[in-house]
This record gives sequence, C-alpha cells and structure tokens, in this order.
Amino acid sequence: MQQQTLNRREILKWAGAAAGTSLMPRVVHSVPSNSAKASLTYCLNMATIRGHNLGFVKELQTASKAGFRSVEIWMDSLQTYLDKGGTLQSARKILSDLGITVENTIGFAAWIVDDDAKRAKGIDQLKREMEMLAQIGCKRVAAPPMGATEGAALDLNRAAERYRSILELGQKTGVVPHLELWGFSKNLSKVSEVMYVAVESDHPSARVLLDTYHIFKGGSSLDTLHMVSTSAVELFHVNDYSAKFERSVITDADRIYPGDGVAPISRILKQFVSPQRPLIISLEVFNKTYYSHDPLTVAKTALAKMKSSTKGIS
Repeated sequence: MQQQTLNRREILKWAGAAAGTSLMPRVVHSVPSNSAKASLTYCLNMATIRGHNLGFVKELQTASKAGFRSVEIWMDSLQTYLDKGGTLQSARKILSDLGITVENTIGFAAWIVDDDAKRAKGIDQLKREMEMLAQIGCKRVAAPPMGATEGAALDLNRAAERYRSILELGQKTGVVPHLELWGFSKNLSKVSEVMYVAVESDHPSARVLLDTYHIFKGGSSLDTLHMVSTSAVELFHVNDYSAKFERSVITDADRIYPGDGVAPISRILKQFVSPQRPLIISLEVFNKTYYSHDPLTVAKTALAKMKSSTKGIS
C-alpha cells in the first residue's frame, strides 16, 4: 500500500470512487416489508449498567431478567471475575444457563498506535483477550483507535495494515475485531475514515462498528451513510441525544435512551438491516442519572425504549 497520509477531502473523493467495492456497493438493497420482524436483535451493552458496579455475573443476570438474550460485555469486568477466582469455563456455563449470548466485547488494546513498542504490547494484549473470548463463545471484539485519540493524525494506509494484522489474529482465534468509530477522536472519527481503513485492509473479515452518538459527534454525513454495505455492519451501538447539545460539546455521558432525544435512529438503522441476517443493535449509554436508578429497571427500560424506537423496522 502506498504510504501517505490522506486528508479528509481525499477520503471523501475516494469514498465516491470506491462505491463499487465489497464494503461500499453501488446498489443499495432495500429490505422487503415482510422481513422486518426478523431484522433486529436487541442487545445490552454493559456500559448501560456499568456505574452500578454489579460485577460480571450480576450484570449478566440483570440483563437476562430484563429480557435480553444478547449482551456486550467489557473486558475489564470479565478479567476482574477471573482475578477473583472465576474461570472461563464457569463463565461460559453461566452464560448458557442464563440463555445469554455475548455478541461482542469492549476492550482497549492499543493496536493502532505509531509507537512500535506500545503497538506490539497492544497486539499481544488483544491476542490474549481474543483467545479468552473464544472460550466463552464470543465471536467479536471492538477495535477502537485506543491510544491514538489525540496528537498527530494517523496515516490511514498504515492503520489499514495494522487492522489487517489483527484481522489475521481473528482468523486464528475465531474472534473478529470490528473497527470502531470514535467521534471524539483525532483519528477514526468519521465513517469515511473507518470505511477507508476497513476497505484498504484487504481482508474479507473486515467489519466496522458504528454508533448513533459517534456519527453525530464526529460530524459524519447521514446523506451518504447508505454507501456503507449491510455486510460491513453486523452490530450497531444505538443511543440518543438531546437537541440542547451541539456536537462540539456533547460527551459520552450525555447519551440517553433511544427515543428520548432527536437522533434519527430509524433513518440510520434502516440503512443496515438485511434480509440475510438480523442487525444486532446494542444500547450503549454512560448516563450517571441512570446509574442512580435500580439496575434492573434501567435494563428493562432500555429494552422497552429500543423496541419502541425501532417499531418501523423491528
């Protein structure tokens, strides 16, 4: 790959030219109305009840009692469980007994950074985590631009090479890293950037992890979102935000339940539903007000709000 840093204008120019690639097709496939009931899988990202400090097992139990059959766990929560005497085998049994599937895991390995030593350490960390996740049946892990949110802009071609290297780890472990959009970051803050890196990785397992809030925070256009293929997005972080926040000042903690704000949730999600498989939508919020409420009530409210805000496509 040619080693050069692309500016945003070049990325957007590329995006239009690349519309025929496997991740960004020329034709946008509509979803027949009779397939709508099977179009979504509702999932709880444990960030939503993270502030309650329940611990790994109680988080899973709470999600199950609330009616969720799919969850996103956090790597540090699983690790704390293991450090206190739990095992991966016991974690898998708990998941099985509760009827819960771990759809994805949130981790923060610095796999993308320019510093060679830090990147090598980050990749080793990610490899260990992926091997652990495979043992509990998790097939995905988030791959955000950890360690590269500030400072110099990354060369996106090099970022693509680095993404490919962890996708190759995914082939060995059975856990696919999904390239995550972070709207507040210096790097990979726009949909066009994560798509460029995913396409240029030249790997069939490449996937992107998008988020209602991060699309808004990073300033990505909704008018060209249809260019992202449904095959590129298996899991989508859904949340909402109030009209009182400009994107320049909104933060992670300002996210709210779907339907309680102004985010065009249905418009966005309709771009990614597919007749081939359900789109996993996972509620991820870090709202301190919710953390002061009963966790089961929060989880139940989360599921109800997700279903209500997606009536037209679920």
